[in-house]
Amino acid sequence: METAGHQAVSWRHFSVSNYSRIVVVGLGYIGLPTAAVFADHGLEIVGVDVNPRVVDSVNRGRPHFGEPNLDALVRRVVESGKLRATLEMEPGDAFIIAVPTPLVSHGAEARPDISYVEEAAKAIAPVLAPGNLVILESTSPVGTTEMLASIFADSRPDLTFPPQRGERAQVQIAHCPERVLPGNILDEVVNNARVIGGMTRKCAHAALGLYRIVVRGECRLTNARTAELTKLTENAFRDVNIAFANELSFICDRLKINVWELIRLANLHPRVNILQPGPGVGGHCIAVDPWFIVATNPDEARLIRGARLINDSKPAYVCARVAARAAALKRPVIACLGLTYKKDVDDLRESPAVTIVRQLAEEQIGELLVVEPNIAELPADLRDLGLQLHDFDDALERANLVLLLVDHMSFLQIDREVLNDKFVIDTRGIW
Repeated sequence: METAGHQAVSWRHFSVSNYSRIVVVGLGYIGLPTAAVFADHGLEIVGVDVNPRVVDSVNRGRPHFGEPNLDALVRRVVESGKLRATLEMEPGDAFIIAVPTPLVSHGAEARPDISYVEEAAKAIAPVLAPGNLVILESTSPVGTTEMLASIFADSRPDLTFPPQRGERAQVQIAHCPERVLPGNILDEVVNNARVIGGMTRKCAHAALGLYRIVVRGECRLTNARTAELTKLTENAFRDVNIAFANELSFICDRLKINVWELIRLANLHPRVNILQPGPGVGGHCIAVDPWFIVATNPDEARLIRGARLINDSKPAYVCARVAARAAALKRPVIACLGLTYKKDVDDLRESPAVTIVRQLAEEQIGELLVVEPNIAELPADLRDLGLQLHDFDDALERANLVLLLVDHMSFLQIDREVLNDKFVIDTRGIW
């Protein structure tokens, strides 16, 4: 496909009248906020999810996960009749696929699982009609959008699709990867720049017409394969840079140098911007997306693979440090501060803090007092190990070893004198 170059495209040339009814497939961290924002702009939105609990919660106007301002928005658009959720696929003018693409296994053998995308495609195929637009937002390995089109073509020989008819296809297909940050999703859905990859030029412009209903940020048009790799590249870049910082932390531990001071000093150089080390890398993007590149390009992605292995090794390194400190105590009582993958959210996906706490519990490294102010209960696998949530102040009072895993704002305002008689392992450098 000839791309639209690298110029921002004015939305005023495109009509949005063809998109009055949008079906959003997958009502998770991306799908539900996206559905709510489109509904708030006056469109009829049908949200489809396979989980009855999610569907029921949304139809009662209640998001099933925490995100600033999402509660009020979902309640408003559900009460107005602009958003409703269902377990069954329905026809629409446009379909946005926002289903999970998790990893199969972890570590060096990790590979992407696109079965949810396949199932979504098979569910959408029977209700497709001429003039429809299908957009894949799920982060995907290169070639997934083409696979989507193949499923449609096999299921609906009565319709034409871009691989067979190019610009003359009856159904338009594009990939537009989400690029939002939990904790700020509603703002970023509207204001972030978007990369829109069409299987043809017409597909890209059709998707642009849809997104310009709500998106204020710059939109760049390209082809689907480039759009797929763009999202993976963004997160692989961040992962490589974090791995550099984590590798520095290993080196500094060996040389007895303060890594936080080292990075501050190095960053005084006008062309150096080293990121901060931590207990590992979490979330469903940075900890996952680089493996999508490695899985399809194992011989070429050597640096990306190495960075992933460094960051994946950090939780075990932290556990070894805790075990060494705990060995000096007659009865170790360890306050584990934070479980989420980043500060001030309730998202535990791929969190290195969860990995660390689980390993410490399995190895029985003392009594663990887990503190996480952003969740109501521990995940089942931690409860099965006999752990429970504790109050922050109570945990600090009882502990003789304090392990800081997440730099929540509520942990910053601590009275440092409370820590004077305790071992402290600060994986975030805030103390």
